[in-house]
Amino acid sequence: AQFNKARKSFDFILNTISAQHDYNAYLNLLKTNGTMVLVGVPPQPVPVHAFSLIGGRRSLAGSLIGGIKETQEMLDYCAEKNIVSDVEVIAMKDINTAYERMLKGDVRYRFVIDMATL
Repeated sequence: AQFNKARKSFDFILNTISAQHDYNAYLNLLKTNGTMVLVGVPPQPVPVHAFSLIGGRRSLAGSLIGGIKETQEMLDYCAEKNIVSDVEVIAMKDINTAYERMLKGDVRYRFVIDMATL
């Protein structure tokens, strides 16, 4: 239901999901000439309907790395535009539990370790 409301509303999607998911659903969130960049590496090939790209003049790209300069530019841009991510912050003492949850697929977002708990 939320995907239908957001259909054709984004110029750009930075897809960090490394688990298998419906890429076409995310492509349909892009406006005409929108781009989705994959930085998460899924375990299986990415199934994409060609019409999701061609019909909306959308682009799908990938990137393995970003340097320090690019990462800082991205962080500055996010801070300026108040762009935040959904994460679960964990203490260092919970790292083993987090790892087990990851193996079970029991992670809704990304884990972020609170380095103050070292």
